[in-house]
Amino acid sequence: MTTTVETSTANAAPAVAFDQVTKSYGDVRAVDGLTLALYPGQTVALLGPNGAGKSTALDLLLGLKQPDSGSVALFGAGPREAIVAGRVGAMLQSGGLMDEVTVAELVKLACALHPKRYRPADVLARAGVSQIADRKVNKLSGGQAQRVRFALATVGDSDLIVLDEPTTGMDVSARQAFWSTLREQADQGRTVLFATHYLEEADAVADRVLVLHRGRLLADGTAAEIKAKAGARRVSFDLEGPIDEAALRDLPFLSSLDVSGQTVRIQSADADATVHALYGLGVFPRNLEVAGLGLEQAFVAITEAEEAKQS
Repeated sequence: MTTTVETSTANAAPAVAFDQVTKSYGDVRAVDGLTLALYPGQTVALLGPNGAGKSTALDLLLGLKQPDSGSVALFGAGPREAIVAGRVGAMLQSGGLMDEVTVAELVKLACALHPKRYRPADVLARAGVSQIADRKVNKLSGGQAQRVRFALATVGDSDLIVLDEPTTGMDVSARQAFWSTLREQADQGRTVLFATHYLEEADAVADRVLVLHRGRLLADGTAAEIKAKAGARRVSFDLEGPIDEAALRDLPFLSSLDVSGQTVRIQSADADATVHALYGLGVFPRNLEVAGLGLEQAFVAITEAEEAKQS
């Protein structure tokens, strides 16, 4: 999918453009000089620790809040214009649902309000909620409510779909079906932007990963590029006999150490040098494995390094 995205964005105008955007709440700067552009056909994951500014960035994108400075544009216009034109579908984590109506009634109403509406039956089927169409909204489980929110975000032929923690409460099969549907949306040329705490989903689904930290864009690239940016690798091995943790902690380029029974797991900024020094201790590891960081470990390494610089 990445190759397709790169080709399609070469001459494309951005679907979303933030230009030096800032937003503060009192003394807290939630978004700090954010500049980025998203393009048609991209599936983009927005990551960051709590308080990183993800929700505020999405609120600014959707016109729910106004920036203190800078500008936000969707398809070359303001957020309100794009939303009124039906070019944006959104699924917010805090979005409420009407009580005492059925799922079918709610979807039918949303379709009627969209300027480029789909047939309600098609929306229900795409979101995987046809079987609960006659159920009252206030009787839904958490995962079912999330799928209904997704249905409401896709009631029309929108060009941008924005999702805030979309799979919260869904079981594994529902999550897999959800992401399969989202891939189809991106393959049809739509821009999909989602914020998530499930980093394995970002790793598996996103063409592009954005890491926010204290309102600033800390990293921007493919999942592989984000992992490489962390500059560390995982080393694991087994040892026999007593383990001298103090000696292991003195290994060069070590960034973390975990000892569980006879198994040692470490992160190193230079795995070759660390392993060489390990043998220099007179230690003979078994089942030695060296691998790159997963996206979750890379995310933690990048944000912790930034915290260390600012402390």
